[in-house]
Amino acid sequence: MKLVICISGSAGTGKTTQAKIIAKKYGLKYASAGSIFRDIAKERGLSLEQLSAHVLDDTSIDVEIDKRTRKLAEEGNIVLEGRLTAWMTKGIDAFRIYLKCPLETEIRRVAERDRKSLAEARTETLSREESERIRYKKLYGIDISDLSIYDIVLNTDIYPIESVTRILITAIDEYISNMSKR
Repeated sequence: MKLVICISGSAGTGKTTQAKIIAKKYGLKYASAGSIFRDIAKERGLSLEQLSAHVLDDTSIDVEIDKRTRKLAEEGNIVLEGRLTAWMTKGIDAFRIYLKCPLETEIRRVAERDRKSLAEARTETLSREESERIRYKKLYGIDISDLSIYDIVLNTDIYPIESVTRILITAIDEYISNMSKR
């Protein structure tokens, strides 16, 4: 069985932290939409800022990230982290996780992580989320607020990191156990 785990969520929900922990725990590769984005920037000889500016007008970059995500999922034995990983792996056996927390917690975590003021983090977070919501709806017809595609949705605000990890590992172990019975 080729294990594919998709971890999605908004900024500041802990998806990168959990994806890396889970990849290590299960001996899986790890890839994120962000790392694929960085690879594309490098391949095109652009800075991240330059490629980010292109994304607003050039949907081919989103499409390329999503194609690469799907290819990695088809190869299997990977944890994929990003906003659309669950959607891009439709039709592939995968365990899909969505991490969430209240907006104020997201903003505080982003401010701490990126060493920004709360006001800066609020503006950037709200702008990014609105931009992504519009972009993904226009490009793919995806409503990213529709969580029905996920196998588990977990509020990371009420648990410490270690507890989130334990909950996810329990769910993944159950998924693996049930997959092997099919």
